[in-house]
Amino acid sequence: MSKPAATDTLGAIVRDLHVTPAAPLLSVRNLHTHFPLRAGGLGGSAGWVRAVDGVSFDVGRAETLGLVGESGCGKTTVGRSVLRLIRPTSGEVTFDGVSVLGAKSRTLKKLRRDMQIVFQDPGGSLNPRMRVFSAVAEPLIVHGLANGKDDLRHRVEALLTMCGMPAACADRYPHEFSGGQRQRIGIARALALSPKFIVCDEPTSALDVSVQAQIINLLIDLQAQLGLSYLFISHDMSVIQHVCRRIAVMYRGRIVEVGQRDQVLADPQHEYTRRLLSAVPVPQPSRLRPVQWGRPAPGAA
Repeated sequence: MSKPAATDTLGAIVRDLHVTPAAPLLSVRNLHTHFPLRAGGLGGSAGWVRAVDGVSFDVGRAETLGLVGESGCGKTTVGRSVLRLIRPTSGEVTFDGVSVLGAKSRTLKKLRRDMQIVFQDPGGSLNPRMRVFSAVAEPLIVHGLANGKDDLRHRVEALLTMCGMPAACADRYPHEFSGGQRQRIGIARALALSPKFIVCDEPTSALDVSVQAQIINLLIDLQAQLGLSYLFISHDMSVIQHVCRRIAVMYRGRIVEVGQRDQVLADPQHEYTRRLLSAVPVPQPSRLRPVQWGRPAPGAA
């Protein structure tokens, strides 16, 4: 696998792709994920936590949908439910025309190749006892995509290089790297199976601000090169408004507002959305505008 060429022209083409609402890559309808509450030590149920309570949205091809809300509102549960890392209580999730929630083991394994996740904690998402090579190579081995040891080594090194890491780092352990470097390794692992869709679950919240900008720009560049679709989860509206073309605002397990980025930022319809926007730090309050993270936001003027 060779490293794709990155050009400004290619980036402009991919980022400006028109998403047809009638044919989304991912379609989520009336998704519910509830967890039981246990009463005392007797094992009985004391009710349910409605972590996700009737969520519906679409993600188009080569599109980034931002899912934003405060901690505990159910954002991560949505992302994991969509991938069936958590079994939802009810609802429908369709990926590229295939039902995710109704998929049997063989079909689900095929879906795993197209649907991946980048976790919030780059340290916790990597096994400290595995070298970087083994961590990135594992999905390739599980799905039988490498033709021998030489091909496996080449693929792993190409993935690391694509994510801004030197090929030599493959023989080192995760603890030898910074948080930003570990997140790059996690992204390389997520890309190993050439997915179409990635859930980015707060991928920058555990990093320093300067490193956040680098990881965000990396994700934007990878989308331009590979035509990826993202469900980008964050509690930080300033990050969301830079990365995403559409925004869905989540509050207490439900999506309370969804729309184009500029529309939501300029004319928020829900009180909770207005609260989130008011919490974004603005260096010059007299000049309100989307926060810039070193590179112009996709589609920004």
